[in-house]
Amino acid sequence: MTEVIQQTTPHVSTDDGDHERFAHYADKDKIMDSMVNGTPVRAICGKIWVPSRDPNRYPVCPECKEIYESLPDVG
Repeated sequence: MTEVIQQTTPHVSTDDGDHERFAHYADKDKIMDSMVNGTPVRAICGKIWVPSRDPNRYPVCPECKEIYESLPDVG
């Protein structure tokens, strides 16, 4: 018998795996709150993490960039 287990809590990574190689796009206010309070934030690509590094040191996540560029201009 096979059982499917669904994870209901987000996986927050603190290691330097492949998914940590990129800077991600997320709501600026949520990023600031996350940096102050240490709470996880969700990028537009779906990645959940706690920002703690200088994003300028990493290339932009290709998936975040594609989603961001497909959004209509708000102005």
